[in-house]
Amino acid sequence: MSKYKTVIWPKVVLFGDSITQFSFQANGWGTEIANKLARKCDVVNRGLSGYNSRWAKIVLPRLIDCQNSADNNIAAVTVFFGANDSALEDKNPQQHVPLQEYSENLKEITGLLASAGVSADKVVFITPPPIHEPSWEKECVLKGCPLNRHNSVVGQYAQACVKAAHQCGTDVLDLWTLMQKDGQDYTVYLSDGLHLSEKGNQFVAQHLWGLLESRVANLPFILPYWGDVNAMSPESSLLCDQ
Repeated sequence: MSKYKTVIWPKVVLFGDSITQFSFQANGWGTEIANKLARKCDVVNRGLSGYNSRWAKIVLPRLIDCQNSADNNIAAVTVFFGANDSALEDKNPQQHVPLQEYSENLKEITGLLASAGVSADKVVFITPPPIHEPSWEKECVLKGCPLNRHNSVVGQYAQACVKAAHQCGTDVLDLWTLMQKDGQDYTVYLSDGLHLSEKGNQFVAQHLWGLLESRVANLPFILPYWGDVNAMSPESSLLCDQ
């Protein structure tokens, strides 16, 4: 058994649906966040395509150890649900979650995170982005189903997310509002009317980093910079506790 202490890397956990799952693709917002935090912490993708907040709160204890919170060493968690919850009940009952339940689920997720040692000040809610109905309708038709989301309804879920964040004491990134601010053309942020384009990923990364940076600013650079390693006795530099 090694007598040297294992280096424990802090974690930033990205918890959400497909918009989170796909964030590690080339030029994805998760990739950008991970790049900024290289050598400081692990960025862990826990995106689950198609999931809603109802299913999220059920699986969360399987993803983060709530029994041994001291072992988690989590610097921040993003909670990014709503794009599926806001699906129209009559068109997509499997994914739809009623507005009030969605709000309560977000609060319950915050409570579960707290039991895992992740306080509310380490949590960032992210609202669903706006929906471009004509583009998304084309995708629905290709799948043999009618348009199953309306932007105005998504906006209600975004507002509920913002309100829940204020009630829970978490930060929130309101994509639905920011992407439509001042009547700008938000379609450039979407690839198919629902998921993010490359520009949309850049938008999320930029605004999310503004919220995450303060939570990770004090994380140390893990293991010595190569120029600081004692070439004659590397063990003295590389095996010391930091």
